[in-house]
Amino acid sequence: MLELKNISFRVEDGNSKKEIIKNVSFKIEENSFVVVTGPNGGGKSTIAKIITGIEKPTEGQILYKNEDITQLSITERARKGIGFAFQQPVKFKGLTVFDMLSLAANKTLNTEEACAYLSEVGLCARDYVYREINSSLSGGELKRIEIAMLIARGTMLSVFDEPEAGIDLWSFKNLIRVFQKMREHTGGTIVIISHQERILDIADKIIVLANGGVQNIGTRDEILPELLKHSNTCRFYKEV
Repeated sequence: MLELKNISFRVEDGNSKKEIIKNVSFKIEENSFVVVTGPNGGGKSTIAKIITGIEKPTEGQILYKNEDITQLSITERARKGIGFAFQQPVKFKGLTVFDMLSLAANKTLNTEEACAYLSEVGLCARDYVYREINSSLSGGELKRIEIAMLIARGTMLSVFDEPEAGIDLWSFKNLIRVFQKMREHTGGTIVIISHQERILDIADKIIVLANGGVQNIGTRDEILPELLKHSNTCRFYKEV
């Protein structure tokens, strides 16, 4: 479904260029759940931005459904079914959850349809559907609403950049349930940038990035035990 071929990314650093991503190649299959992990500064978030079109690679090629999308913008990629969820969801003053779901679906929803999307992410629809998207919503609530928007859009490839950032443990556990439900019932491919054990534990494939390059790729059973042996590589929530 998605293939990165020899991707490199450099940025200006004074009078020289700093290499953030170095010759990264991997494939992501259709209807799979993939977690990209590794130490901070290893290039994880940059890879997410390159996949979604926020950043363009300095070198290399990106294929999506066998089409070269390397030079396509984030808007053009979104039209092809690629969605991105930021670490900190954006707030929209004056717009309600219902408004945003309708925009995501690209049509005017009725209340029942909007509530169905909210129910998919475990929110009590009548309490949220007409609420304004502002600071009265918690980080966990905002992230679940953002996921509902991706579901409404019908994205074939959904990319999440550290969805656990800035939320409490209770909300994190609810997010895990939402991701599990997405992969069981919604379909499509999910790529998550994360270093949390609970998210790694539900992955089909784990890609480990370090120092801007691919350190390891394999199934959860192949990769996770090794990561747990070297817990300084990843930060984990511990169950309470």
